[in-house]
Amino acid sequence: MTTQGQAVTLDFSQQKATDFLLPQPAVLSSSGWESLHFELHQQPKFDTPEHQGTWHVVAQGLSYLSAAKPSAGERWLDGKLSRERRDRGDIAIIPANVAQRCNWNASAEFAILAIEPALLKQVGQDLVDPDRIELIPQFMSDRDELIQGIFCAVREELESGKIGGDLLIDRLTTILAIHLLRKYCTTQPKLSSYADGLSRSKLQQVTEYINEHLDRDLKLIDLAAIAQISPYHFLRLFKQSLGITPHQYILQRRIEKAKYLLQHGELSIADIAVRVGFCDRSHMTRCFKRIVGVTPKQLLQARSQ
Repeated sequence: MTTQGQAVTLDFSQQKATDFLLPQPAVLSSSGWESLHFELHQQPKFDTPEHQGTWHVVAQGLSYLSAAKPSAGERWLDGKLSRERRDRGDIAIIPANVAQRCNWNASAEFAILAIEPALLKQVGQDLVDPDRIELIPQFMSDRDELIQGIFCAVREELESGKIGGDLLIDRLTTILAIHLLRKYCTTQPKLSSYADGLSRSKLQQVTEYINEHLDRDLKLIDLAAIAQISPYHFLRLFKQSLGITPHQYILQRRIEKAKYLLQHGELSIADIAVRVGFCDRSHMTRCFKRIVGVTPKQLLQARSQ
């Protein structure tokens, strides 16, 4: 926490960034994600000091925790004051470096997603002039169905830790960035003439990189950089070329390599799981059973018969 003039600066690259603003800490919070941060809050009524963030923030109203629903509260955003509706699913957008303060006149549940401005520049490199990326502030009085779905998916991932979590969060982050650029940016994205998928050489470069680095955390932004296009176009063109998303391709290749090592090597299931990029043995077993139809242990038993 730092101050610039009268406004307190909020930095989501730091741990527990919002603790000084709110009466209680978040009940659910992400940790270790690059360029995206999620928090779920259940707070009594409160009034924040004026503050501004170094990241763009999307806030979503969820529900009121009191029996009755009194006045929702007000927000001062970029020099303007509004009494917000704050119905379930309503969102507010607070761009980086834009000052705001708000109050809630009843105990309520809400969530926030913070996204790093540098990511929007990376994602939008062939959609918008990076020097002209400026988000439009939005008060919490309207819904956005796509953003609402992203909030739900991110929360579910944090609560359940399902298969392919890192890849899913990576993709959701990119989708959020694209949507913010397309719907809430002061500059309209320009159309691109990409057609017919990735070139053969670019596709080969990307797939070779994936196959050689299955044990690593493979991110959409890094793969798009190899193809020298934005993640938005890379995601679309990759699927156009192979018929599946990068996430699905990576998962397939990990399972194929695991299957080969189980059938032809002497490594333990746990060692194979790490070698092909799964979190642990149980993570690989769940994924392997869903795709292959048997568990790695059952495959080994069939091999020994």
